[in-house]
Amino acid sequence: MGMNATPSAERVHIGIFGKRNAGKSSLINAMTGQDLAIVSDIAGTTTDPVSKAMELLPLGPVVMIDTPGLDDEGELGAQRIRKAMQVMNKCDLAVVVMDATEGQTDAHTELLSRLKAKRIPHVIAMNKCDLLESVPADTEDIRYVSAATGTGIYALKEKIAHLVPTGDGGRQIVADLLQPNDFVVLVVPIDSAAPKGRLILPQQQTIRDILEAGATAIVCRETELAATLKKLGQPPRMVITDSQAFKSVAADTPEDVPLTSFSILFARYKGRLDSAVHGVAALDKLQDDDTVLISEGCTHHRQCDDIGTVKLPRWIQNYTGKKIHFEYTSGGAFPDDLTPYKLIVHCGGCMLNEREMKYRIARAEDDGIPMTNYGILISYVNGILERAVKPLGLKIE
Repeated sequence: MGMNATPSAERVHIGIFGKRNAGKSSLINAMTGQDLAIVSDIAGTTTDPVSKAMELLPLGPVVMIDTPGLDDEGELGAQRIRKAMQVMNKCDLAVVVMDATEGQTDAHTELLSRLKAKRIPHVIAMNKCDLLESVPADTEDIRYVSAATGTGIYALKEKIAHLVPTGDGGRQIVADLLQPNDFVVLVVPIDSAAPKGRLILPQQQTIRDILEAGATAIVCRETELAATLKKLGQPPRMVITDSQAFKSVAADTPEDVPLTSFSILFARYKGRLDSAVHGVAALDKLQDDDTVLISEGCTHHRQCDDIGTVKLPRWIQNYTGKKIHFEYTSGGAFPDDLTPYKLIVHCGGCMLNEREMKYRIARAEDDGIPMTNYGILISYVNGILERAVKPLGLKIE
């Protein structure tokens, strides 16, 4: 599998920003030694953000996001610039590419102020320095480079590597809750929505996390859970289920065995579990004709009984007894204006990086809109939320 074994959401995300024809795409190619970005002498070739998963030494696996020019023109250009600005929300760091023969302009100044406001580490790459009569010395924030000749590329990559935020607190999905040799039972329904022949990403990542804790992962379907627990001969340290099977799994899991879901674990891993638990109470305040946003971090083919567009709306309607309107987003899309919604229900975010997930949570808080998570909502409507978050050390007030 090579470098692609690292999920995109777990890679360092590097946004490449600048005006049209500053050489953003050429610089990406020079840094990676691969012709992956679109390169052209025509200004404005990159019209939408283009994400490329690649290796960038000395960093390792990264996602480089090539963005439209900051000086794009017209109504369509304004939309492209807005998309470029939205890329910031998922960037761990940014490279601001300037044409060394032009220098810093008002567009760059505005961009840099936004990056500072969002506390995104960044470096300025003064490209095309080979066209200068004399090349100034690098400063703390500026590297003089030439994508055409390779000048300064090594120094730029070293600077980028030093900009990567460190100290994520050793975030773990579940390993910090386990001891070596613990048994953990994972309940994975195999239904029409499951990709044929493989487990979905949060299941894979949770299994890996369990193994790294020195514990043992036992995987079964919900239909075999009761028999599996009997055969173990001892209570497992924990049962982790796909949220869709919460009701039946809770019934088959003894009360003294901790129970939670993949989605709830990911709310803790990438988001803010406490705010998601607090947000679910908004279900009890929904009225007729209120609108609920259901947001999914990935894009996939919709199945006939899709969780986001079919099951969750059904659970919410049945629980509230109200006539609720639903809107849906998927992938990188997230509304600019959240005020029309009375509640946002978000997936676990396994395909989004932590910065993007926390940005969405902060956006909802800024607009005063309650936001919760698939697993938390499903456990809430089934009356088992307190049990589902107890293994994570959270108590329901």
